[in-house]
Amino acid sequence: MYRRNGSLMIEEKQDRIVLCGANSYEQKYYFNEQFSNLPENIRQELQIMCVLYTEDVGGILTLEFEEDGTLEFKVTAEESDYLFDEIGSVLKIKQYQMEKRELLEALEMYYRVFYLGEEIDEEEES
Repeated sequence: MYRRNGSLMIEEKQDRIVLCGANSYEQKYYFNEQFSNLPENIRQELQIMCVLYTEDVGGILTLEFEEDGTLEFKVTAEESDYLFDEIGSVLKIKQYQMEKRELLEALEMYYRVFYLGEEIDEEEES
């Protein structure tokens, strides 16, 4: 979802849990410590993915869990950021969704089981 107005993003985040994010303006990476029990290699992969995204495209990228456990890529850019590449952003997210599909699905399953308390169906595991 693309929002260039920061106040809209604040309203939208109320029912979401941020997993991690990167900010090209401040050159910072954020990881939600609620998820510190994730394996180190997964945390590193998330960091690499977010930082490379902001280096390539610009703006701010966050990975957020929706109420139902769906993991969403959220992108914002400052109004004055004329270098932000909206088309490149869409393409990069689609690339990540294809290349990192297994990781993203595993994170969604993890969240649904450990945070939402859902039971794992045998059919879902296959």
